[in-house]
Amino acid sequence: MNDFTLNAEARSDLGKGASRRLRRLASLVPAVVYGGEKAPESISMLAKEVAKLLENEAAYSHIIELNIGGTKQNVVIKALQRHPAKGHVMHADFVRVVAGQKLTAIVPVHFINEAAPVKKGGEISHVASEIEVSCLPKDLPEFIEVDLADAEIGSIVHLSNIKAPKGVEFVALAHGNDLAVANVHAPRVAPEAAEGAAE
Repeated sequence: MNDFTLNAEARSDLGKGASRRLRRLASLVPAVVYGGEKAPESISMLAKEVAKLLENEAAYSHIIELNIGGTKQNVVIKALQRHPAKGHVMHADFVRVVAGQKLTAIVPVHFINEAAPVKKGGEISHVASEIEVSCLPKDLPEFIEVDLADAEIGSIVHLSNIKAPKGVEFVALAHGNDLAVANVHAPRVAPEAAEGAAE
């Protein structure tokens, strides 16, 4: 049983004007589904159903059962276009999941043991909140764990410092791009200086 399900309807009224009408008049989110052997499909979903699904962070990195007018298919979220000010989803891209065929997905990052560098007097900046991964559907992780226990002040944690789960590859790293995920820096104001100012 899949915990992540979305109902959708096929749409034939395409184009920017049609998408605006969908959002304005029917509170629907236009979307497209592609990948696998089938042709791309244009669909629409209730905005409130999309918002409810995305309340659960795991939905971003889980296989979703998409029910298009009674026909079910498994998909993952490929991209979301959000309203710049209000933050609600304006358009979604889904990729079909094919067993035995690798997929790419955006997976959230969870930072652990952040207290360790802070105790040494460091401050942590999260550079990335999500990572693009490539793997088989069965290996898709819910999140990527980044352990900061050994992070020193002045250090940067890169993708290459993170242990990828079994069967999972970081897309940027595969393309030779060792992205920064977090950095630990010294506080902006030294504690002694702050005390002196307070006196």
